[in-house]
Amino acid sequence: MLPILDIRSKRENESLDLPRPDLLGREDQKIVEDIIDEVRIRKDAALLELTEKFDRVRLSSVVISAEEVRKSKEAVSGDLLSALESAAASITKFHQHRSPLPGIYENDGISVTHMEVPVESAGVYVPGGKAKYPSSVLMTAIPAKVAGVKRVVCCTPPNAEGKVAPEILAACAVAGVDEVYSVGGAQAIAAMAYGTESVKAVDVICGPGSKLVSIAQSKVRSVVGVPSAFAGPSEVVVVADKSTPASWAAMDLLVQAEHGPDGLSWLVTDSEEKAAEINSEIERLLPVSPRRSQIESTLAKGGYIVLAKDLTQGIRVVNEIAPEHLELMTADPASLLPDIKNAGAIFVGNYAPATVGDYMAGPSHVLPTFRTAKFSSVLGVEDFVKRMHAISFTDAALDKFGPHVAEIALAEGLEAHRESVMMRIGKPTWSKTVLD
Repeated sequence: MLPILDIRSKRENESLDLPRPDLLGREDQKIVEDIIDEVRIRKDAALLELTEKFDRVRLSSVVISAEEVRKSKEAVSGDLLSALESAAASITKFHQHRSPLPGIYENDGISVTHMEVPVESAGVYVPGGKAKYPSSVLMTAIPAKVAGVKRVVCCTPPNAEGKVAPEILAACAVAGVDEVYSVGGAQAIAAMAYGTESVKAVDVICGPGSKLVSIAQSKVRSVVGVPSAFAGPSEVVVVADKSTPASWAAMDLLVQAEHGPDGLSWLVTDSEEKAAEINSEIERLLPVSPRRSQIESTLAKGGYIVLAKDLTQGIRVVNEIAPEHLELMTADPASLLPDIKNAGAIFVGNYAPATVGDYMAGPSHVLPTFRTAKFSSVLGVEDFVKRMHAISFTDAALDKFGPHVAEIALAEGLEAHRESVMMRIGKPTWSKTVLD
């Protein structure tokens, strides 16, 4: 039986206090993790102490009032304020212009050419051990190839015989992987990041894995590109109502749980009767599951049923969890979509289980976990390309915008920045004597 969290009495602005596993492995963290823990537990008190420790200033509050922010416009010169507003308008206009890449943005003599360039090499991690995941080869290597990456490397753990499963190797062949290495775990991530005698370093690393693999990816971000998502242990949230087929919902809760420990398998429903029915189905299906031990290990720590007063409150739970997979198995699933803000992938209706996304739908199944869906996205072509831009100004554009640029540079105390513009518009200051 999954434990039931009854949140029906929670008010709209009240914290839900949902349980979450700690996957970050505090024992593996150092100074930064200690600081994060301090702030997480002690909040403002920790902020003030850490500010005094590192910035050598004692504050009574870290809050800057809205009034102080508003009045700051009066505290700077009119020229600087005008320059800042001009820059803000230009930046806003640029970001509102979302032309296909490559493309050209033009604004009053300013020309910006957008370019996309693929990285030269990418490393894809494919989990192994208790299961084989050829699908993960396809879901990682193919987006890299479509992006134009010339060298795609795959690292995957060897089996008990020291070999890589042929299913994985076949997937590598189908996907056009250039190099394959039989190494797994955090050591594989380190090898692809820093290089070894056998494994040449890559520019981007991606792929799902255990919490140690995911932590390792986060640790090497200073030397290699890593998508922002934490692609760790599998997660699913099933949203159900009175219409939901109980056995289907129960099976889908088991689907992601069979990946093993540290994942999440949650049911969110507004029907007490349906919650009991689905719980009964889980008890009926679990004993005959071929991967019973893996499922039980997940459900023991990460299996819950949330009883909400209505589906609106249920979607609030979803947005707080920010699950990797979200299944909407309700009578009118499309009506829930506009309110969903945080999820890796959404599966709409009874005939779209998360399994179709794992294998066939098209988008990668490498999805954000551990709440990273609040700020990151599914793995895609964009994770293997770099955006660059080439900027040109006409002389008339520099005459118009140059004084604003110079004013901002002066405010920042960067005299050479200012002078490089002033020289070009015929108004040099401190360099004038040398130039003359």
